[in-house]
Amino acid sequence: MRVEASTAGKAALRELEAEARYARERYQLYKARAYGSRMTSRERLRELERKAKLAQARLERAKTDDRPGS
Repeated sequence: MRVEASTAGKAALRELEAEARYARERYQLYKARAYGSRMTSRERLRELERKAKLAQARLERAKTDDRPGS
């Protein structure tokens, strides 16, 4: 039973890492687009930045909760 919980925890952590990476990359790409000639929205940039920060915070929280002795 402990092995299954550990495997499920690792899978959840990998999923959170992927979500954080995806959100961060979307923000970075949109930010790069803002420096180019394409039309961009400040609101959209702020929203993508907020999502990236929230995803990173969820990942950090999960890593903290997953540590032995927590």
